[in-house]
Amino acid sequence: MNNKEEQIKKKFQTLSQQEAPKSQLVRDCIRAFIVGGLICDIGQAFNNFYINLGFSKQDTATYVSITMIFIGALLTGIGIYDKIGDFAGAGSVVPITGFANSIVSPAIEFKKEGFVFGVGAKMFIIAGPVLVYGIGSSIIVGIIYYFITL
Repeated sequence: MNNKEEQIKKKFQTLSQQEAPKSQLVRDCIRAFIVGGLICDIGQAFNNFYINLGFSKQDTATYVSITMIFIGALLTGIGIYDKIGDFAGAGSVVPITGFANSIVSPAIEFKKEGFVFGVGAKMFIIAGPVLVYGIGSSIIVGIIYYFITL
């Protein structure tokens, strides 16, 4: 490289470092912790509510899951979950509501392409790999557990 190219490269690096947004790691971690904790608190409140209604622990777990998935999907559908995600970052990816968001978001985005090639084909574009590897790894762990306990 000649001298002029090196000067341009150094100037570009200097400018890009000056203009790059500063990391707000501590603030982002606090926001993620608070919002993730609030989501979990809401789930626990529903758990207590269903237990107080007299449901068994197994039924309560099912109803809490259904309720949290519904809330996550509803908030995604009306555009609120994206705002929560912008504020909380990783704190909004609490497994059950984050999973609902990862299913509903692509479905909304690709709705204009039709129900088969849009919604049906793209609905699991984000959650699909999670399901595949989650199910696959649970099968492997189950087989290993089976042979260990023989």
